[in-house]
Amino acid sequence: MGLLLWGRHLDGGQPAARLTAVDRLAGSRHGSLRPPHVERVRGREPELAVLTRLLGRPQERFAVVCGAGGLGKTTVAAQLAALAEQDGRQVFWVRWRDPVDLAQQMTRVAVACGLAEADLEAARAGQESLPDVVWRQLASTRRWLLVLDNVDEPRVVGPEGEPVARYRGWIRPHGGGLLLITSRDTSTETWGPRAELLALKPLAVPDAGRVLLDAAPRAGTGEQAQELAERLGRLPLALHAAGRYLAAPTSRYRTFDHYRQALDTELDTLLGAEHPDASDPDIARKVVRHTWEVSLDQLAAEGHTLARPLLRMLALLAPAPIPLFLITPDLLAAASGQPATTVGMEAALAGLHRYGLLGLPDSLAPRTSPTAESDDDPAQVVLHPLVREISALALAADTPDRTAWHQALVARLTEAVEDAAQAGRSGWPAARLLAPHLPLLLDHTTDETLPAAQGALNSLAGVLYGAGAHTLVHALVQHLLQTETRVLGPDHPDTLGSRDYLADALYGMGQYARAAELHQHNLDDRTRVLGPDHPHTLASRNSLARALHGTGEHARAVELHRQALDDRTRVLGPDHPRTLGSRDDLARALHGMGEFGRAAELHQQALDDVIRVLGPDHPRTLYIRNNLAVALHGMGEYARAAELHQHNLDDSIRDLGPDHPDTLTSRDELASALFGMGQHARAVELHQQTLDDSIRVLGPDHPNTLVSRQALAAALAASPTTHRTRGRWLQRRTNPD
Repeated sequence: MGLLLWGRHLDGGQPAARLTAVDRLAGSRHGSLRPPHVERVRGREPELAVLTRLLGRPQERFAVVCGAGGLGKTTVAAQLAALAEQDGRQVFWVRWRDPVDLAQQMTRVAVACGLAEADLEAARAGQESLPDVVWRQLASTRRWLLVLDNVDEPRVVGPEGEPVARYRGWIRPHGGGLLLITSRDTSTETWGPRAELLALKPLAVPDAGRVLLDAAPRAGTGEQAQELAERLGRLPLALHAAGRYLAAPTSRYRTFDHYRQALDTELDTLLGAEHPDASDPDIARKVVRHTWEVSLDQLAAEGHTLARPLLRMLALLAPAPIPLFLITPDLLAAASGQPATTVGMEAALAGLHRYGLLGLPDSLAPRTSPTAESDDDPAQVVLHPLVREISALALAADTPDRTAWHQALVARLTEAVEDAAQAGRSGWPAARLLAPHLPLLLDHTTDETLPAAQGALNSLAGVLYGAGAHTLVHALVQHLLQTETRVLGPDHPDTLGSRDYLADALYGMGQYARAAELHQHNLDDRTRVLGPDHPHTLASRNSLARALHGTGEHARAVELHRQALDDRTRVLGPDHPRTLGSRDDLARALHGMGEFGRAAELHQQALDDVIRVLGPDHPRTLYIRNNLAVALHGMGEYARAAELHQHNLDDSIRDLGPDHPDTLTSRDELASALFGMGQHARAVELHQQTLDDSIRVLGPDHPNTLVSRQALAAALAASPTTHRTRGRWLQRRTNPD
């Protein structure tokens, strides 16, 4: 600074009346104040539009481009700087190092903007605050852009003890130009009310693919580039690293497809290799393997010592939303050997979120299940897929023996399943969130621990089946079936049981043909292994008949249901719940063949028996009452059918919730009965509500959704004939078997 002032004295001692060129000041030992050069930036047009607007009219605001490491914050700032220079604005670029260096750089900027020597002398003499002097000059000067890059530790920006949000230190919104900060800190509380936060997210897939094509235009097609970009989590730092690798003439993999395939087995060398100079933060933040470790080091320096083991634990879980109830202080302590408290863990979670290492489900991932009720969903977080993979690599490097981590996680998952199962309907949201993570139990199982893992997965599958979450049941049981087939063999009773469960899940998903094929396979194997009269064999025969009914093969379904009813009556007795279920299923098949009277008679008999044996509120009672109402509808007894459907709808809402598939079916069938009674407007209203909910809960292509759409169209056309034939489609509730 003395050299600068002496240079001004030699120039005549008069303060400049206009902006001093940056180049005159850039030769000092502090380095250049010019911005770095960047090539074309892809996919950040919305953020640049906001920044350009602020650049033209800051209106006592400043901008913070924030997000996790690797999202390209510096690149966005450099692109704005280039645009500002093209517009004739003075641009200053200051890279954060420490508070002393920042004070020197900010003073250089003020001098370049015409700061008088007398004002500097007043600050040096302690008559005024140096930040006040600098910002008074910046407020009096127009058309400038000042970038403070990599301000990842705002609490130490200074002056010491002065929070940024008070705007009394080096960061203020009062300049005549625009102050732009890049930081990993995404907290609005940190930056205060005058900050315009632009939190960067991963690039959109097309833009991410173009980044790869820009770097390696000969490595493949646009579609292949997008597939690799998706695998890399659309993270700019990873995209550029992959692009440089693919463009190098000596690389082992020269195409997008080969590189993407190699990531599954060589992530540790392609992106996860350690850099020899990673101890230098400026280098570490530019390397995929180390960039997030910089944030963890900063959190540790803030006293959040649980942040690193917490992120490592989250990385062991599946790439899906993680319920926070799963992560407990006891879990962290058992895995890491580090003392943990609830307060410390929550502070670490907040810190990881502030630095962009944790996200919320809506920002990075879809909901676990469209049937989840948002008001009841437990708190949850998500990891960026690459953050997860690299963090898992870091754990492997730090802790070669991770037995304690896996054992602690298995114990906690098992405990969480027990809690969800005991909670009843209130445990359904937790069960949905646990489902993607539970197959981890099978990854670390032994012959001794397999029964416990089977019990946990079967228990959770039962909870999910009751919740109508058939897609999650299918995914869960498929993992279990693969493990049992490999460990126990294809003919083991447990393996056959899981195959039966898998077929039931397919039936619940509306995939009747696939369900029938799997049930036929299981029936043949159970007959051979267990015998024709074993209860499990009888169950397979009944399930096959039910699936055939779904495919429209009603005659064969009737034949099998008669056989199943006779066998169950003989083997289990006439009042056994499964025997009652077989009688009702036979009635459904007869309904499918148009024998409404006989079907109604059997449904009524089954309903009377099930109320006597199981009670009026049992799920099977609701199921059979629904089927009776459908049969009455087929006979034209709309008023009685509507009465039963209304009863069922009320019970379903109470017991299962408004979004359960069975509740949607009850509402749709009530609408059909009302339509038959001539209440067309009310019927249309209920059909429309059911169709909207079915699309949201089940998806647009589920058979139940298609039936709802057909029913609504028939109601709108006011065609009783068309609507009456719909009775053949109406048996869609989940069978309690």
